[in-house]
Amino acid sequence: MTTIDTRATSATTDGPATAGTTGVARLDTVAAWLTSTDHKRIGRLFIGSSLAAMLAATATGIVLGIERTYADREVFDTAAMPQLFAGFRVGLVFGVGIPLLVGLTVAIVPLQLGSRSLAFPRVAQTGFWAWAIGLVLVVVALANNGGPGGGNADMVDLFLAAHGLLVVGLTMATATVAATVLTSRAPGMTMRRLPVFSWSALVASIMLVLSLPVLLGVLIYLFVDHRNDRVAFGGHTGIGPWTAFAITQPATYLMAIPALGLAAELIAVTFRRRLAVRGVLFIGLGLVGVAGLAAVTQQQLFLVRWRGSGLSLDEFGSTFKDLVPWALFLGLPLLGALVVLATGAFTAKGARPRLVGPFLFAFLGVGMILTGMVGALAYPISDLGLVGTVFEEGSFIYVVYGSVLAGLGGVAYWAPKWWGRTLPNKPLLGLAGLGFIATVLASLPYYVAGFADQPAGAVDFDYSGPVKLWNVAVLAGHTLMFVTVAAFAGLAVKTFTGDGESSVDDPWEAHTLEWATSSPAPVQNFADVHTVASPEPLLDLHAGPGDPETEHRP
Repeated sequence: MTTIDTRATSATTDGPATAGTTGVARLDTVAAWLTSTDHKRIGRLFIGSSLAAMLAATATGIVLGIERTYADREVFDTAAMPQLFAGFRVGLVFGVGIPLLVGLTVAIVPLQLGSRSLAFPRVAQTGFWAWAIGLVLVVVALANNGGPGGGNADMVDLFLAAHGLLVVGLTMATATVAATVLTSRAPGMTMRRLPVFSWSALVASIMLVLSLPVLLGVLIYLFVDHRNDRVAFGGHTGIGPWTAFAITQPATYLMAIPALGLAAELIAVTFRRRLAVRGVLFIGLGLVGVAGLAAVTQQQLFLVRWRGSGLSLDEFGSTFKDLVPWALFLGLPLLGALVVLATGAFTAKGARPRLVGPFLFAFLGVGMILTGMVGALAYPISDLGLVGTVFEEGSFIYVVYGSVLAGLGGVAYWAPKWWGRTLPNKPLLGLAGLGFIATVLASLPYYVAGFADQPAGAVDFDYSGPVKLWNVAVLAGHTLMFVTVAAFAGLAVKTFTGDGESSVDDPWEAHTLEWATSSPAPVQNFADVHTVASPEPLLDLHAGPGDPETEHRP
């Protein structure tokens, strides 16, 4: 059952203002953006704001990299390091990774479903402003000695309240995405015929709606404790340990689910093939969603023991107790990601691709996410001696930066539906390569330094090994990622505000329904309601009745 409105409405476009726009009209345009219920505008507000936050987060990573490189001297005020570490983590997860992918889903999922609008668009709009205001206040609090370990009590309170506000905003926005998928599909679009990206958006949204309120509850407890006796949860020193489950693996995998769905969809488009074994692919994305249960249970995996033969009964029971959550929360999501990759490889087998920038961004991003997942699987095994080292930070950066790369690929892929123009392919390919190098440099050296026992969350340390080499490489990685995001934003602004040629409605010969409307898409998305007869309605039109695959479609 769907809730699609079948009445035709006016299809005004969301294009740029003309050269003769008056000052009052420009103010009206700004006001229209700030109060819009058009899901495409709300999504773009999330995307643009998260890219700005990405520049701030990478700049923080650069500062931390400089301080770690010169661990034997004080470059910046070391008293501010706890706030910088907290800002780096919270910013990348709640300021960049989750809102970037939420923005993509808000802007695209209704188009993929053949819907005229997002379910509860005003809720999504309110969610954006709650998130944006909360993020600004988090930065203000951290800049004034608030946050974990902060010395200013009022700013610690502000940090907790603002963090809770941005969590509420993200929860509201993700809930509207889930509601849209469940209630606003085109006639004939069953759950089995959902586009893969929309399915991944549904899985990620449900798990975020389940897990984010848990973090909100923790923040409320911490706020009440800090305002009173500060004994139950440790006051300002307890903020970091009690909220750590939300800014590390496997909770960070939730932002990677839409990235995996996007990559699978782009494989089919790039290789001009129908997705193989869609049911298995859906199961794989669902397995990655199991990571959300780690956040729901606030499970931190630090105690796994890997032992050989000769275990006593008590030791066996303790080891088994550790291995169950380890396999459930870290092993199953990795298995799910590998299933997604395998189905993509099966789809692409024997076909020749068109190498385009969006696909390269998504493909390299998924490769980085998988590398981070493998590292996270090894980190809790105590026999490896990695717990408490920067190895976990390397895994964290792999997952977050990989998700951001895939998100940039999604922006490039769907840009024609928002702005009516296509980003040039050659610069995109170069930026995808640069982002890949940046991610490897920002992450891989900490895998090595973790085995050399460089401590996590510290800028003053000494250990055997080339201390400066690993930290200089990480510093270079954060710097290159800053350049990548800034250059991507500059290329986008230049393309969308310039005088280049407009894009055709379907520049990719894509498979899904969003490419059946004009570029840019009108406010109400579609002039007519489409009836769907297969998972790839646009590919059916491209292939024609003689396509042998069409006869066997689900």
